[in-house]
Amino acid sequence: MLLYSKGSATTVLTETDIKEGLYSAFEKLGERKKVLAIPPDFTRFHSRAGDITRYAYHFYKEKMTDILPALGTHFEMTEKEIGEMFGDVPKELFRVHRWKEDLHTLGEVPSEFVNKVSEGKLNYTWPAQVNKLLVDGGFDLILSIGQVVPHEVIGMANYNKNIFVGTGGREGINKSHFLGAVYGMERIMGRADSPVRKVLNYASDNFAKHLPIIYVQTVISKDESGKLVMRGLFIGDDFECFKLAADLSLEVNFIMLEKPLKKVVVYLDPHEFKSTWLGNKSVYRTRMAIDDGGELIVLAPGLREFGEDKDIDKLIRKYGYVTTPEVLKAVEDNDDLKNNLSAAAHLIHGSSENRFTITYCPGNISKEEIESVNFQYAELASMMEKYNPEKLKDGFNTMPDCEEIFYISNPALGLWAYRERFKD
Repeated sequence: MLLYSKGSATTVLTETDIKEGLYSAFEKLGERKKVLAIPPDFTRFHSRAGDITRYAYHFYKEKMTDILPALGTHFEMTEKEIGEMFGDVPKELFRVHRWKEDLHTLGEVPSEFVNKVSEGKLNYTWPAQVNKLLVDGGFDLILSIGQVVPHEVIGMANYNKNIFVGTGGREGINKSHFLGAVYGMERIMGRADSPVRKVLNYASDNFAKHLPIIYVQTVISKDESGKLVMRGLFIGDDFECFKLAADLSLEVNFIMLEKPLKKVVVYLDPHEFKSTWLGNKSVYRTRMAIDDGGELIVLAPGLREFGEDKDIDKLIRKYGYVTTPEVLKAVEDNDDLKNNLSAAAHLIHGSSENRFTITYCPGNISKEEIESVNFQYAELASMMEKYNPEKLKDGFNTMPDCEEIFYISNPALGLWAYRERFKD
C-alpha cells in the first residue's frame, strides 16, 4: 500500500511539501491510539528523519509515546544530539536500543535460503530479531523513518533494514554484514535487490506481517549550489515504497564517472564521523571510482577510535584492514573473529584490496595506531592546509601546483564509480 509518493531528480521538497505529504499519509491511515517512531541516530543526521519525526510528533501529540532510534551497534545518542536532531520533541520519549539484550525473535530464515542467495558461499540460519518494544509495546502504528541511499552491506539503505538491523540483535547484524561482504560489495552497492535484502524481505514476509509498520523514506542530494535538498518522499507499508525511493536514489546519489580517479580527497565532518567504522564510507563509497595505483586521502578531524563498539574496536586493532582472502582466513582460524562476523565484514569493507593506498589524517588517533591497522598516516593540520575543505568544491579540483584531485565533502551522500568497473 503506497500512501504518498513524490520525487524526481529535479524535485526540491519544501518544508510545506514535506508536512503536507506526511500528514496526508497519516490521515489516510485513520485514527491511531499509540504510535512508536523509529528514526535513525545522529550518524544519519542529514536524512531529514529528525524533522520528519518532529512533524509526526506534532501530528500525533500525546499518542506518540515512544521514539526508538535505530542504533544498530552504534553508541547511544547524547541529549545534545537528540536536541540538535529532533528539536522540541520531548527527550523523555526517547528509548535506547540495547542491541545485546532487548530482543524478541520473530522467526528464523532457514539456512537453505541463505545458502541459495549467497550462491553457496554461506550456510547458516538468520535470526529475525527486533527490539522487544515493537512486539510488546501495544502500538497500532510503527513509523520507520529514514533515508534511502547506496549502502555497502545491503545495496540500498533503509526499508526493513531499519527494523531488523537498526533494532536488531548481535547475531543478525553480524551475519547480515558478513553475507554482504562475502557476496561482494561491488556487486551490491547501488542495487535495491541483493542477497541481504532478500533475507530481510523473507523475514518481513514470513515473520513481521502482524507489526503495523509504515515506512517513511527520504531521498537527499545536493543542488547546484551544494545545498542538501530533499528530492523525494515515499510513504507506504511494502517494498513498492522502498523501490521508488531506491530508483530515485540511484539516479541522484550514484555518480558515474567517465574515467578512473588518480587521487581522491574525502572530508569527514567531525560531528558525524568519529570512528573508522563510520568513516570508512570514504573507502567503500569511492572504491569503484579509484584507479589501480591511485590514492585516497581521508581528512578526519573527529576521528577518535576504530569501532563504535569496544569489542569491535579491539578486533579492528588486532587484525587490521587487510584483503578479503586474509580476512576470510582469519575468520576460519580465530574464534574471536568467527564470533563477530560484523567486524570481519567491516575489515573487508575498509580494505582497498591492495589496489590503491589509503591515507588517514586523524584528529585524535596517533600515527602508530593508524599504521597498526594498515592505513597510511599523514598529519591533519598540514593536509587540511593543503586540501582546505572551505576552498575545495565537490568533484574535480586543480590545485595551485597543477595537481588534479577529486574532492568529496560527505561520502555518506553518494556512491562513485567509473563505468568500466560498475557491473550491471
